[in-house]
Amino acid sequence: MFHTHTPPEYLTSDAITGNVVHCFSTRHGGVSSGYLSSLNLGVHRGDDWKNVYENYRRLGAAVGFTPEQTVFTHQTHTDLVARVGAGDRGYGLFREVEPERDGIYTNEPGVALVCFSADCTPILLHDPVRHAAAAVHAGWRGTAKGIAARCVEAMSRDFGTDPADLQAAIGPCIGPCCFETGPEVRDAMLSSLGEEAAQFIRQEGEKFFPDLKQLNALWLRRSGVKTIDISRDCTRCQPDRFWSHRLTGQARGSLAAIIMLK
Repeated sequence: MFHTHTPPEYLTSDAITGNVVHCFSTRHGGVSSGYLSSLNLGVHRGDDWKNVYENYRRLGAAVGFTPEQTVFTHQTHTDLVARVGAGDRGYGLFREVEPERDGIYTNEPGVALVCFSADCTPILLHDPVRHAAAAVHAGWRGTAKGIAARCVEAMSRDFGTDPADLQAAIGPCIGPCCFETGPEVRDAMLSSLGEEAAQFIRQEGEKFFPDLKQLNALWLRRSGVKTIDISRDCTRCQPDRFWSHRLTGQARGSLAAIIMLK
């Protein structure tokens, strides 16, 4: 189950427990203005950097991290994941992230992993046994490529994570109520996941409405993850609370999902 906290407004999941802090941000509680109002967490959305920093400071003070501890993804809708550590802190907020990586993972405390969304699916993973964590951005292309599974594989390889120990939280994203696509998205999901994916893709005439949360959960279950919490929120349905690229295009801020080992 997901819970709302204020101020600033953010969500947490009951599934993620132990010596870790995490959050899924909303639009509320920051200092940005205009179409970025108010808790914009993206540095490439046209915002003043000082506003973005203050937004991270406010959110971090509530959740339990500092802006200086953050490490960002560099999202290009791939299935690439990268291991990061204390030496990477500051990449994204204070200096540019160059390598493409739609997922990042670590076993080092004090490293606040940050991935972004504005309709795409944010996924946080926590291994309380091996003390490791991950933040994953899964757009429909990344979902079709199985980026969630790639991250589980990487944590198992590098840290000895048993997927059955993992705690997973799938945050707010565009829901099957609003994610209208052509057959190319349906075909990509069926190609990678097989016919089991069809139950999570509703068809209306020539249009298809995939459930990205359930499709990512399917990848996680197939990887051996047993504890999976799924947000009910659709970003497109609640423009006053979340940003939606489908609704406003580039005139938007960025939501963030953040996790940090204590």
